[in-house]
Amino acid sequence: MKKFLLAFCFILSAFGLKAQQIDRFNPDTLRTIVIDSPVNIRSHRLRAQDFIDAVMQDTSFYLAFRNMKAYAFTAENRVFTYNKKNKIEGKIYRKILHSNVAGDHKLQYLAKADSGNVLKKNGKYQLYTVEMFDYIFMNAYNSDFVAGPPASGEAKTKNEGYKAKLKTLIFTPGRKVSGIPFISSKTEIFGPDLRQFYRYEFARGKYLDTIPVYRFKVIRKPSSSVDDVMIQEMTTIFDERTFQILGRYIDMKYSNMFFDFDVQMNIELNKFDGELLPTKITYQGNWDIPLHKEERASFLIVHKDYKKE
Repeated sequence: MKKFLLAFCFILSAFGLKAQQIDRFNPDTLRTIVIDSPVNIRSHRLRAQDFIDAVMQDTSFYLAFRNMKAYAFTAENRVFTYNKKNKIEGKIYRKILHSNVAGDHKLQYLAKADSGNVLKKNGKYQLYTVEMFDYIFMNAYNSDFVAGPPASGEAKTKNEGYKAKLKTLIFTPGRKVSGIPFISSKTEIFGPDLRQFYRYEFARGKYLDTIPVYRFKVIRKPSSSVDDVMIQEMTTIFDERTFQILGRYIDMKYSNMFFDFDVQMNIELNKFDGELLPTKITYQGNWDIPLHKEERASFLIVHKDYKKE
């Protein structure tokens, strides 16, 4: 359990190679959107609190992953690991056809290629970062991330509890996530203690060239210290017509004597037959913790060709 707890801390501290490397994957919804102009939300009869309430009450992100169970789709997963000089050390590529006929999930590998230093002799991943994100995202279709008690049959171990906390942090940011070592108090960005450190920006634009959206950006005030907060920026994309959340970009950074992390991560959704489903997940990061080897990795996960089954 102690080893897994360390791994959990590593994942939280796993978010951050230098920003220029993110360009390779064009990951964030800021770039997927063409911004028309800043917007005075009062003219749209909206308040900042409307956006905050929508973020806090949203269930579309985790439901989008659960909704995959009703579809066949193709996933392309690319993982890169890096050395201390940010040179690529290992590569993982998977092209997988997922099917879910009658609730029976099956995988068909259409392409599979590894190179470099990726796996241990026992076949497990070298890096905790890769192992955990494989669980969260590459196998998200098989994961019951729901509010409330664990689903029937779900293992009720402390390890599952840590995984659930990690999912909460990723899919529903802004909430307090108790039980995360050293940083539980840093996740509640809309709470009375942290709200003073942030400012809000609003804009209108087009998502994927056609969908009219609002962009709600929560960003650390320049006058505050980097150490005051963990989430440096959270940008959320709302469908202007329905107020559903279509995309989210998160920048997290924190450093203390126990670990050092700096995160950029993005999740994007789109509609297929009226159902919101995940289309792209990107992540880039490193962690550094005393007495452990530094880990650096990046991910590009793309889902396409959804077909209802």
